[in-house]
Amino acid sequence: MTKTFLASVFVSALLAGTALADDKEFPAKLAGQAILPANTVTAAPTDAPEFLKTSGKFTTPDRKRTEKLGSIDGKDGVRVTDVKLPFNGQPIQGFSGIKAMADGTFWTLSDNGFGSKANSSDAMLFLHQVKFDWATNKVDVVKNIFLSDPNKIAPFPIAMEGSDKRYLTGADFDIESIQPVADGFWLGDEFGPYLIKVDMLGQLTDVVATTVDGKKVTSPDNPTLSMPANPAAKMPVFNLKRSGGYEGMAMSKDGQKLYGLLEGPIFLEDGKVEQADGRTALRVIEFDIASKSWTGRSWLYPLSEKGVAIGDFNMLDATTALVIERDNGAGTKDKACADPKQPKPDCFDAPAELKRVFKIEMTDANVGAAVRKIGYIDLLNIKDPDSKKMAGSKDGIYDMPFVTIENVDQIDATHLIIGNDNNLPFSAGRAVNKADDNEFSLIEAAEFLNAK
Repeated sequence: MTKTFLASVFVSALLAGTALADDKEFPAKLAGQAILPANTVTAAPTDAPEFLKTSGKFTTPDRKRTEKLGSIDGKDGVRVTDVKLPFNGQPIQGFSGIKAMADGTFWTLSDNGFGSKANSSDAMLFLHQVKFDWATNKVDVVKNIFLSDPNKIAPFPIAMEGSDKRYLTGADFDIESIQPVADGFWLGDEFGPYLIKVDMLGQLTDVVATTVDGKKVTSPDNPTLSMPANPAAKMPVFNLKRSGGYEGMAMSKDGQKLYGLLEGPIFLEDGKVEQADGRTALRVIEFDIASKSWTGRSWLYPLSEKGVAIGDFNMLDATTALVIERDNGAGTKDKACADPKQPKPDCFDAPAELKRVFKIEMTDANVGAAVRKIGYIDLLNIKDPDSKKMAGSKDGIYDMPFVTIENVDQIDATHLIIGNDNNLPFSAGRAVNKADDNEFSLIEAAEFLNAK
């Protein structure tokens, strides 16, 4: 054999090994489930402005103010859900990041509100401490912490600028990931994207802009951008798509580093997006907590063939982590529309195909390169031999056909927790005409968690 042929065989073997690792599925079994009903609403704090006592007042397509409670249909495309806006209070919904605590509780958070910066100025940002009762299938909201900026830390005007308490809203930040620390919480934001820090009272203490390889990472929702006065002028520069910021953020086991994982790829100067292993890739960016600065180190997370985004990210140990990866589909194939280009109210125009939790490895050796995908569990094919599920229609199978699944963390050596983001009242993946509940599932996956 020639050296060239041997080299070719070696490269092919490496590529095949990468593909096999990426495609290696591990078994998973449903061990319990807890559900928080979709239309779960809590009162705004008593010292909040009257404007924040109701929410969802700007959710019509033209964002016209609508004060009458329950007068706006929640819709998933052309499908009308059973929950209406505006709400009398603040909805506990859109869970978008979770962290298991030693006392058996979990910290999670609601994201920016109603899906965009423009329609969420009356959606308060808040964190939730929750407990799950797997025996009764209940979610107990132990505590809510509403975010505020009394010390004027935000480097831009906030929606509640003229108020006394200066509560933060979905017009200010889109918080999507959470890491509790001794003196508060680090949160990942999609608008900047920023890493932000709040204390135990939810008061803003830090806002850190994002840089990669010495260059600023900016989304079109970054508050520092401004539109040109002349239509013929060059448009403002941003290199991240809308809703492409920190959907995931993990913390090192020693508590010294944060790892922000962008939901969308960074766009290069030629208009193309970053890639690794021939696939669209997302950045994992390392942040030093003590100095509150970026270390300059990062990794690339290559998306699967049908993957378009990630949902959550948590470390398992010093080098391995869990990442949710998904497509943009929702619903099951048995209720698919005959013609996806002509969606109807009684069918799913784009059923879910790829909803997975990957185990990845990121080390000193692959800094600047692709993380190693060790394998995955399929969230559309979780075995349910003991009939633990409280939702879903497949015999012996629990599936999660939601457009966004944004909560994953390890609980113990053999179990992890998974939860969806129900985008209240807009997502309907479990049924064609019913707003999704918040489903949290206890998953037994020992082989997956121990995979090397």
